[in-house]
This record gives sequence, structure tokens and C-alpha cells, in this order.
Amino acid sequence: MGAGQSSSSQLPSALHVLRVSPGSPAALAHIEPFFDYIVGLVGAGANDQGLEPDNLGRIVEQYEGRTLSLRVYSAKTKSTRLVSLTPSRAWALAHAQTTDQPNDPHAQPSLLGLSLRLCDPTHALENVWHILEVMEGSPAESAGLVPYGDWIVGWSGGVLGAESDFYDLVEAHVDKPLRVYVYSYDFDSLREVVLIPNRQWGGEGLLGCGVGYGLLHRIPQVEPHVDASSTGPTAVQPSLSRHSTTIFEEDEGDQTFVPAEVPWSPSSHVRAAA
Repeated sequence: MGAGQSSSSQLPSALHVLRVSPGSPAALAHIEPFFDYIVGLVGAGANDQGLEPDNLGRIVEQYEGRTLSLRVYSAKTKSTRLVSLTPSRAWALAHAQTTDQPNDPHAQPSLLGLSLRLCDPTHALENVWHILEVMEGSPAESAGLVPYGDWIVGWSGGVLGAESDFYDLVEAHVDKPLRVYVYSYDFDSLREVVLIPNRQWGGEGLLGCGVGYGLLHRIPQVEPHVDASSTGPTAVQPSLSRHSTTIFEEDEGDQTFVPAEVPWSPSSHVRAAA
């Protein structure tokens, strides 16, 4: 993995990493979902190519079986690093065989194992929901949410674009399982949590926890750290699995390279019980 790191106050449009399939080239290169953004390519016939969605797929195809360097911005550490990986289809074929997934004779396995969306990373991680107090016996406690140490950063349907999106999502899943992705600052890890909002648990709110949003409730910056096997910052890989038939994976209902506007709000808000 490349050793280059830098902070950047002005970033171009980037490809936001939504999911990383276990065992894929992206997972082996420690690319991290939700926090990482691909902002450019290095090499590929030029000294440093910017991010061009029209030619990105073609370049990755050309580098199948060869090392390709990506310029990756981490919203968590506010730094940019070079990540080297080798696009390959072998991992996807092996994964399909071990999981007994149906084979599509016309499908092309993913070369990187990524699900991406095109967006502006300038205000990355402004739309996160900080878990505050958690009531005893509540759905939040049953799901293992940690008071003051956990942040909800997204859900199985993708990212959330505004403060009300999370509360609307909870209302839409009363008595139904809601899969959300939760970041733990204490352990610097991302995990999937299943919540079942309901009004029968015996307390206030559908989840039984306080939720903070806004400037005072954002994820504190994490310092880049280095593991023994690479020269770049590490990223913890959650168990997020998506089978793809393209170079980059696509979310259902969220196509790769789809622009997404993320509104910004400087205020901070707290709900006593979600």
C-alpha cells in the first residue's frame, strides 16, 4: 500500500465507498465503507489522473491482474492516502461457489468488490446520529447500542442525507427490523446493528435512546494509524457482503456514479428518546 498521506481542504467530486465485499481486492487493501472516498487514480498511462467516471471502469478493466493505485480520502482521519490493489475476478467466483449463489452466465464478476456513489466529500460525516443515553430494556439496549460511544452512519438502503431522514426511517420500521451501520469510536470499528422500533417495550420513544445530531455530535477526528503489514493507514472491515456483476458493485436503487447532494446544517440537535 502506498505511503503517501496528506490532508485536503478542497477535494473534487469523489466516489463514496458504500460497501466493501469481504475477500475482495478492496477489502484486502483496507478500503473502508462509509468513511473512504476514491478521489483519483495514479498511473494508468499518466502521472496522476483525476476522477473521471467515464474512463474509470475502462482503466480498471485494463489493470485486471496488475497493480493499480487509487487516491483515497478518509473522512474519519481527514487525510488522503495512496492505496495499491490488483483488480481481479477470481475472488468473486470463489465467493459465489462457497455461498452457493446462482450463477448468471451473462454476468461479469466485480473486479474491485465495491459499491460506490458519486458525491462531494466536502461535508462528509456531517449526517451522523450520536447515540446518547440508552434506556434499560429498550430496543436500543437490546441491539447493543453503546451510549455516547456509537454513531449511526447509514443503513442497509444506503446513506442518510438529512437530520429528519433517520427519524423518518425509524417511523417507517415500527415493529419491523431496521438494519443500520454503527461506528464505534472506542474501538474504531464499523458494525451492522438490527433495531426493531416498537412502542411495547415499556418506555419512551420507539428506540428508547437519546440521539444527538449536528456540530456538537459529529464523530471526533481519528488519527491515521499504521499496521505491521502496510505503509498506509488501516481500516477495519465490517461484515458487509454484496455480490456484483460489474467492475464496481451497485446498490439496489442506488446506481454507481449517481450524484447525491448532502445538505449541511451547522446546528446541533438532541432528541431525548428516539
